[in-house]
Amino acid sequence: MSVTTPLAPTRRVAPAKARILETAMTRFYQDGIRSVGVDRLIEESSVTKATFYKHYGSKDRLIRDYVDALATRALDDFDTRAGAAVTPEQLLREWTDHLVDYVHGENFRGDPFLNAAAEFADPAHPVRERITEHFELVTERFASVLEQLGHPLPGAAADRLLLATLGLEAWSYTGDVIAASAAFRSAVEGLIAEAATAAP
Repeated sequence: MSVTTPLAPTRRVAPAKARILETAMTRFYQDGIRSVGVDRLIEESSVTKATFYKHYGSKDRLIRDYVDALATRALDDFDTRAGAAVTPEQLLREWTDHLVDYVHGENFRGDPFLNAAAEFADPAHPVRERITEHFELVTERFASVLEQLGHPLPGAAADRLLLATLGLEAWSYTGDVIAASAAFRSAVEGLIAEAATAAP
C-alpha cells in the first residue's frame, strides 16, 4: 500500500549549511530552542560566524528550517514505511513498534513539535503555524490508512490516533513509559478491531 506525495526536486545544500542544520537538529531538541545561542551553534558546527550568517541570516531563519526539517523527515519516514507495507494493518502495527522503540530511546526528550510549540506562545507565529500544518498532514495520512483499513469513520479515527501518538510521547517523557506504550498499543489495536467489526 502507499500513502505518498510527489517527491520534490532535490536541491544541493552547501556542506556548511547542512552541518549547521544538523547541529541545530540535535541541540534544539536536546536542550531547547531558546536556550541554544548562535555562538554555540557556530562552535559545534565548526563554521565561522560569517558562514553562519551567510546561510541563515538569523537564528529565526534557522529555527524555521529546523521545524521544516523535522516535519519533512517525519512525513518521509511514514511515507517510506507506508510504501513498504503490504496491508494497512501491517503499517499500523509496524508504526506502533517504531514509536514505542522511539520513546524508549535514551535520547528521547518528548515530541519535538510540542516542545517547539511550547517555546512560542503566539499561535500566529510561523513556527506554530508550521507545526499546526504538520499535524494536519499527519492526520490526513492516518485517515488515508484507516480508510484503506475499512474503518467506518476514518477521519475521527485519525484524530484519535494522533491524540494517542502525542499522548504516548508526552506520557513516556514525563511519566511511565511502560504504561504509555501499553496504552498506545491498545489504542491502535482498538482502531484495527473497529475496522474489522465494521467489515461486511
